[in-house]
Amino acid sequence: MSSAEPTRRDFIYIATTAAAAVGAAASLVPLVAQMNPDASTIAAGAPIDVDLAPIAEGQSIKVFWRGKPIFIERRTKKEIDDARAVNVASLPDPQSDEARVKAGHEQWLVLIGICTHLGCIPLAHQGAYGGFFCPCHGSQYDTSGRIRRGPAPQNLAVPPYAFLSDSKIRIG
Repeated sequence: MSSAEPTRRDFIYIATTAAAAVGAAASLVPLVAQMNPDASTIAAGAPIDVDLAPIAEGQSIKVFWRGKPIFIERRTKKEIDDARAVNVASLPDPQSDEARVKAGHEQWLVLIGICTHLGCIPLAHQGAYGGFFCPCHGSQYDTSGRIRRGPAPQNLAVPPYAFLSDSKIRIG
C-alpha cells in the first residue's frame, strides 16, 4: 500500500542525506586548505621593491629575494663602455650587455649574486675585468656579469625585475 503523503520515514531519509552532504562538504574544507602553501612560503617568494636613489655611481648594493643575494650596481659610463666593447663571440656564454640590462636604464645592472660554478657569492668590483670575482675557485665576471675566466659555465643570472620609476625597481 503506497500513500502520496510523505511519511516520517521519508523525512528521516531526507534529513540523514542532507546531514551527510553537509558533513562531507565540511570535511573537504580542511583537506583543500592544507594544500595551500604556508604563509612563510608565500612571503619568501613575494616581490621586493628597491629604492635606487641612494646608490651612487660606481656603487653596488646587495639585497635578498627568495633567499638569494641580488647585486644591484649603478655602473659608470666606463663600465658600460667596457662591457659593450667586448666581442660577444669570444665569451664562454655569449650574451650581449644590452640583453642583460633594461633599455633606457643601462647604468643599472641587477644580478643574482650566486656563482654559476658551485654557488659561492662573488665579490663586486674585483678581478681582472673589474666586475665580479669568486674567490673560492677563481671565476671572473666582467662589468655585465658575464663569465670571462674560470670554471663557471654560465654568466651570473639576471632575476626578473621591472622599473616602477626611474629610481625604484621591483624584483620578482
